[in-house]
Amino acid sequence: YELTFAIITPALISGSFADRMRLGPMLVFIGLWHILVYCPITHSMWGPGGFLLSAGILDFAGGNVVHIAAGISGLMSSIVVGKRTGYGKEGATFHPHNILLSVLGASLLWVGWIGFNGGSAGGSNKLSTVAILNTNVSAATASLS
Repeated sequence: YELTFAIITPALISGSFADRMRLGPMLVFIGLWHILVYCPITHSMWGPGGFLLSAGILDFAGGNVVHIAAGISGLMSSIVVGKRTGYGKEGATFHPHNILLSVLGASLLWVGWIGFNGGSAGGSNKLSTVAILNTNVSAATASLS
């Protein structure tokens, strides 16, 4: 179950260097990032004797391990790689490549959120029900902003 977090986290980072990096260097970056960044953070949070867990820090559904690690890593990689080609130039517009695939991706992401958040409760119980409800309500609220 937790290996799915290891799969989705690089996908979150890869959005930060879309149209900025070729596939080969991206795969090298993700491999090195997984070993040097993700594994130590995951062990310190979820591993037995991890110092973050021992300090009383709780991580429900990967908030620290996935979102903070991916967000900071995405920000740093986009700063290092630089702006997109053509960004900021007159006449350059960045449109979605395919609206249908964008909607499909958002739908799969929504289903994934339900699985991750509900599954993080460790079973089909009251906590998983509340997590799934909160997932849907927060996504609906965010869509209004």
